[in-house]
Amino acid sequence: MRQLYIGGAWTASASGESIDVVNPATEEIIDRVPAGAPDDVEAAVRAARAAFPSWSATDGGERGKLLAAAADLLTERAGEIAQTIATDMGAPLGFALKVQTLMPAGVLAGYAELAETHPREQRVANSLIVREPVGVVAAITPWNYPLHQIICKVAPALAAGCTVVLKPSEVAPLAAYALADIFHAVGLPPGVFNLVSGRGPVVGEAMATHPEVDLVSFTGSTTAGRRVASLAAETVKRVALELGGKSANIILPDADLRAAVKVGVANCFVNSGQTCSAWTRMLVHRDQYDEAVRLAVEAAAKYTVGDPFDETNRLGPLVSAAQRDRVVHYINRGQEEGARLVYGGTEPPHPRGFYVEPTIFAAVSPGMTIEQEEIFGPVLSIIPYLSEDEAVQIADGTKYGLAGAVWAGSEDRAVAVARRLRTGQVAINGGSFNPQAPFGGYKQSGIGREMGELGLDEYLETKSLQL
Repeated sequence: MRQLYIGGAWTASASGESIDVVNPATEEIIDRVPAGAPDDVEAAVRAARAAFPSWSATDGGERGKLLAAAADLLTERAGEIAQTIATDMGAPLGFALKVQTLMPAGVLAGYAELAETHPREQRVANSLIVREPVGVVAAITPWNYPLHQIICKVAPALAAGCTVVLKPSEVAPLAAYALADIFHAVGLPPGVFNLVSGRGPVVGEAMATHPEVDLVSFTGSTTAGRRVASLAAETVKRVALELGGKSANIILPDADLRAAVKVGVANCFVNSGQTCSAWTRMLVHRDQYDEAVRLAVEAAAKYTVGDPFDETNRLGPLVSAAQRDRVVHYINRGQEEGARLVYGGTEPPHPRGFYVEPTIFAAVSPGMTIEQEEIFGPVLSIIPYLSEDEAVQIADGTKYGLAGAVWAGSEDRAVAVARRLRTGQVAINGGSFNPQAPFGGYKQSGIGREMGELGLDEYLETKSLQL
């Protein structure tokens, strides 16, 4: 069994208990990690608190050099780490390398630079406005992008001068252990980064309530995010939340319908649909609806499902049996409520592994369960509209506001519609994801932003000196 990383050393958990790590493609146990206890959190927070004065006072350029060295080593070990992610999370190997590993390495390198260049002082009349690191950060991360979501929290926190206690998801935790090895290898000072694996109700809640934690950054479901915020409020600590989504892909009548549908299907199915920002609702004008459904089915037929290490497969398994059962439940619910299943369904494509076929529903109406709730699997709902106003109303008609897309015959028209949407990020005519741009949600999709300069700002406090 693996150990926890606390105060610059690998150490056994106080609980003595473990959690099985399961390969979702084979259903075999491949590793075990400690089921951390509150005493482990206490030790990790003490180590982070002890390291904070020195780390926060370290020159930003020196912090940046260590982060840059870690980014280089992460890039060097990318192939090995991608295999780890393909094994414990189930992402196809090519995707695990390019998106799950190399993109986080790039984000880490970007924060290495910002550690030195991000402005920390501003003169306003007779005041000096100073930005200082917030303190000890508790980072609680999910399983769907197990390294990327860690880097999006840990990298800006360390660049800002904060120290960190990380709880990775116990479902796919092995990339976090690889990152701890990298930080140790490059000489990150003891206590600056700490890793405590375990379950959310034990380790996560101990972190959220700890009086010596200054900020909790959480990514996960909206339900769990509300719980974290409630617990953190007891000690009035800052909270950053990146939560669920039910993003809409609006295709306007003058758009390139074939391109919009093809890219929309790809976005919905990426990472086997286990992406909070996935465009899971495709909104199409009634006059083009039947053609859009036909094109979506045509596109979906190209998404082969199977072994993540077989490069011919585009989709791997869902991460766990519980996640597979959740998705199957929603597919059944969609049919019960009158949506028309036009592709895929609940029949398992393989006798072993937590696989689900990519699935498409037509005749989906606003208010249906599959139109309102986050499914977190490869399930697309295609919804008709009559006017631009109705499309915007449908797009904004859920409790979420994380991402979305607009396709139109001109960029200006697409941007005009995008400005009307209550969501944190909108792709215009297939605009690619930018890891330097802020990412985060409106409404119940979260509080705060990750990535880029605004992502670093989350880990800074503001002080005003009157001169």
